[in-house]
Amino acid sequence: MKFFVIKLLALILFSFGALHASTAASTEGLSAHKEENYQTKPFAEMVSGFLASTGIVALVNPDPNEKNAHGENMNDFHKGLGRVIMIFVTFLLFYLAIKKGFEPLLLLPIAFGGLLANIPVAGIAGEHGFLGVIYNMGLSNEMFPIIIFMGVGAMTDFGPLLSNPKTALLGGAAQFGIFGTLVGAVALSQAGFVDFTLQQASAISIIGGADGPTSIFIATKLAPELLGAIAVASYSYMAMVPIIQPPIMKALTTDAERRIKMTTLRHVSRLEKLVFPILVLVLAILVLPESTPLIGAFMFGNFLKESGVVERLSDTLQNALINIVTIFLGLGVGSKLAADQFLVPDTMFIMALGIIAFSVGTASGVIMAKLMNMFPGHKVNPLIGSAGVSAVPMAARVSNKVGMEYDRSNMLLMHAMGPNVAGVIGSAVAAGVLISLFQ
Repeated sequence: MKFFVIKLLALILFSFGALHASTAASTEGLSAHKEENYQTKPFAEMVSGFLASTGIVALVNPDPNEKNAHGENMNDFHKGLGRVIMIFVTFLLFYLAIKKGFEPLLLLPIAFGGLLANIPVAGIAGEHGFLGVIYNMGLSNEMFPIIIFMGVGAMTDFGPLLSNPKTALLGGAAQFGIFGTLVGAVALSQAGFVDFTLQQASAISIIGGADGPTSIFIATKLAPELLGAIAVASYSYMAMVPIIQPPIMKALTTDAERRIKMTTLRHVSRLEKLVFPILVLVLAILVLPESTPLIGAFMFGNFLKESGVVERLSDTLQNALINIVTIFLGLGVGSKLAADQFLVPDTMFIMALGIIAFSVGTASGVIMAKLMNMFPGHKVNPLIGSAGVSAVPMAARVSNKVGMEYDRSNMLLMHAMGPNVAGVIGSAVAAGVLISLFQ
């Protein structure tokens, strides 16, 4: 036993000595390598190498081998001047969000994501950059839109819609912008101006609903190659509702129509509010299952709120969860503001068709309200027709703001919420119809 212990100690000492010798040799080799590098690489050369790696040089004299987020070669315009243009575009978005207050919760994360995406060399929007990771983990797989719909549902009150059901017609009419733009996009393709397939035209047309989550959802299903451009267009127009809608609303209404005061809403019972989301979901399941991911998430959030027994869950959906997802979603959408993805013909056409779709949707809601006033019954202020697009609650606030410009005592906000929430359901239904037809 004693001999065995002595032999084991000798073996351990021998191993330690060998390891020490190996480490020393490695250290000497590394030191020699470092010394050789220092001797063969003058300080001036190191400084010039550092300067060559700066963003200024990358913009002025871009790397000819630089690739975009998809691993494709970029042209010199997108590497240099294009990035500068997009950086100024993000500064404009900062101005609109901070100075003008145009939906800063959406616009600031999108704009900052766009700024980061256009930084040269860093590759922040690439597959392994953190913006690319955010995009792939929640936008390309529909997760963020579903969670956003849960949060919106938890913040939605169906009371205004249930107390005045005919306002649902305004939400339905606003969806005409979606189908009208679909026809227009197909016509442009037939005429040779663009080369969009029927599936791509369908995905683009949903921008007319001013519903970012729905736009992402349908683009993932029908035109994943256009997902970035459609998401950017949809969320940009959602944030710019206060700019786009008022001129259309004023052009289509008279001074007298803008001053119409609507009657007080009736009381809606708790039972009605509990039954309504279940009823809508059942109808979606029976008639249009393709729309149930969005409608189901929306009604789930609303049902938690109206049940009154899970306040913690409802509060999380309304605040913490939707805020976190909004940050990630905004940065993910902003990653597609990179010059090589945004400053291309397809994106420009999508932006143009998107604003046409949104404008037609706004106008359709206003015109429907005017038509409703031609029949006997309580008059509807046509301004709330513009809230039929599903930008909740932005469009309703715009309707109220424009109405108060002509009569400070005319509060239209709660009346406008009726068509506004109907528009959310309408855009989800429209998306389901398009997916069922063209997928």
